[in-house]
Amino acid sequence: MLFPPVVMTASHSDSLVVLFGATAGAYGAKLGSDERELILLVWQVVDLPSKKVGTLHKSLVKADNLELSDQCREVSGLTPEGLGKAEPLDRVLQQFSQLVSSDLKVLGRSSYTLCSDGQLLIRQVLHPETSKKNFLLSDCFYSFYDLRKEFHTCYPSSAAVKDQTIKTMAEYLGLGTDETEEDFGVWQVKTMVAIIFSMLSESCNHIFTEPETVKYKYETGPCSKSETVDSETVIRARGLPWQSSDQDIARFFKGLNIAKGGVALCLNAQGRRNGEALVRFVNSEQRDLALERHKHHMGSRYIEVYKATGEEFLKIAGGTSNEVAQFLSKENQVIIRMRGLPFTATQEDVLGFLGPECPVTGGKEGLLFVKYPDGRPTGDAFVLFSCEEYAQNALKKHKEILGKRYIELFRSTAAEVQQVLNRYMSTPLIPTLPTPIIPVIPPPYTIATGSARDCVRLRGLPYTAGIDDILEFMGDATGDIKPHGVHMVLNQQGRPSGDAFIQMKSADKAFMVAQKCHKKMMKDRYVEVFQCSGEEMNFVLMGGTLNRSGLSPPPCLSPPAYAAFQTAAAVIPAEAALYQPQALLPATRTPQATAAAPPAVTYYPAQAAQLYMNYTAYYPSPPVSPTTVGYIAAPPGAVAAAATATHTPILPQPGALVRMQGLPYNTGMKEILSFFQGYQLHTDSILVLYNFSGQPSGEALVTFPSLDLAKKAVAEKNGQLLGSRYVELYLV
Repeated sequence: MLFPPVVMTASHSDSLVVLFGATAGAYGAKLGSDERELILLVWQVVDLPSKKVGTLHKSLVKADNLELSDQCREVSGLTPEGLGKAEPLDRVLQQFSQLVSSDLKVLGRSSYTLCSDGQLLIRQVLHPETSKKNFLLSDCFYSFYDLRKEFHTCYPSSAAVKDQTIKTMAEYLGLGTDETEEDFGVWQVKTMVAIIFSMLSESCNHIFTEPETVKYKYETGPCSKSETVDSETVIRARGLPWQSSDQDIARFFKGLNIAKGGVALCLNAQGRRNGEALVRFVNSEQRDLALERHKHHMGSRYIEVYKATGEEFLKIAGGTSNEVAQFLSKENQVIIRMRGLPFTATQEDVLGFLGPECPVTGGKEGLLFVKYPDGRPTGDAFVLFSCEEYAQNALKKHKEILGKRYIELFRSTAAEVQQVLNRYMSTPLIPTLPTPIIPVIPPPYTIATGSARDCVRLRGLPYTAGIDDILEFMGDATGDIKPHGVHMVLNQQGRPSGDAFIQMKSADKAFMVAQKCHKKMMKDRYVEVFQCSGEEMNFVLMGGTLNRSGLSPPPCLSPPAYAAFQTAAAVIPAEAALYQPQALLPATRTPQATAAAPPAVTYYPAQAAQLYMNYTAYYPSPPVSPTTVGYIAAPPGAVAAAATATHTPILPQPGALVRMQGLPYNTGMKEILSFFQGYQLHTDSILVLYNFSGQPSGEALVTFPSLDLAKKAVAEKNGQLLGSRYVELYLV
């Protein structure tokens, strides 16, 4: 609800309203830190020129939760029974406005400014609580004097502002400090009034001229990487709902002043929000107050709040692109992100999709397509709208179809625009070539190559595991390992990645080991074991990524060159090429043609350190059917023959494929089958996707027997819990 505006504040107000309050929880320096509701307001009007005062008013406030902390009972003397008879906060604030106006009229004044003991009552109690209860504070609560700061300005030799209390200020002036003489709250207001009169005396002649201000709303805007951001003004918020917008975060920090464009939502490796945000405040004082909201709630979720650095904020929110700066130069616009656009979509297509009910600001100038450095579209775009109504109309088109694709629409921020563009467009994405991932083998020995599947890959090793642990894990099969055939895979920092390859003496031995050791425990972890070939092993050891979501190139090659990638003196097997993402494949070749092609030799050139690498992970687009993709295993003869005959990658039947997002990272096929119990699925229907590092991405592809069953699953299971996470389902 909106209170009637009070004729109010001026920078040189003739009157102050001295205000004191208490909550049902913490008192003093921790006021408001526990999210407890306001239970008491005490106030009195002070006419500065005449030094006259109005009536002192005390109002109890009925909280939704009448349980009082022990400290509150002890300090205030209030009881739940007494509070149960009081009025709720909205009614009390209405009475406050009416009584203040009446007192001002008696004193012959018309404007006033609040004066409180410190920042907490206004910033940490009143603004957050009224925001949660969905009613607006009147304008007078957006400007106030902090008596502690004013006192320290008047008496510089007094204690530091953060150490001041009403009692210490009174003691400094030699005023009476016996709180037991008056009711709780009444003594505090009377003492504050006495302190103000002392500051107005001829010896001090203090003038109240610069009130504290609370921003009415969060201002969006771009941030340049060249800006200097004070690390003492930045926090990291963690545990946010995935759909949170910058306005939601600003509302969580209601009462505190966030810098313009100071909310930066963080994205994960797949470009999706990861539940974290970096928030920049106007000064360190506001940041310190924000830290007191650690584990406060946004809806039903508690949000963790930690210190962060200016460097972290700039990494997420800063940008250098002139195109982005021009796009974001239109201030006070609502930004919507579109995801999943057809790669052939034009500006006209997007404007037509949005329609006349949600006009884009500036027409085509209000659209920003996200592209790779080579100009290829990513399927993402950002759109500007001049008002909330147009943005809401656009969001209603979430999951509607453009071309043959479902389009996702989300609220976005200037920082997210910068972050997404930085991810795709920055040159270089990685400033220097990473050290190649190398196997741990003595120099005289080389890694054998070939199409024979005489190797196994171990995935999920404990990071402390060494070769001795692997040999013990292999058991009796140790005797079938080729000399120097154990290869530990290191990451870009030179640390164990959790993967290893082992060369066996034959394909049969490799098959037996994979069957015997798959998901066997090593220390406290179960390890996955897969049979693979020498080419595939070399592919990973050269720095590429080999996993169920497709093949990603090693860091010495950009994605467009991937299809030509071959290890030294070896060719990527035809069955592996069959499963490459369609966007990365040249005209498909038959296995025979591939085998006949002269092997190209690819290696790190001498000038490799000067190369800039595209580290974007590619996913199948459209996704390959899980029923036809094993772990780079040869397809059944009929499927292979069909693929060879048609010269095209194998794709699922349209609409029968569902993408799962937001899975717990430990989710396996068993959990997914249980989630879809009753939908006629089996293990071959499920493909868990992995990111560039070979770790679970939180996504999976599931093939249903029919389009109707897939639609039914999306309708019934979307947004349900799997483990501790809400899972999103989309038809592909």
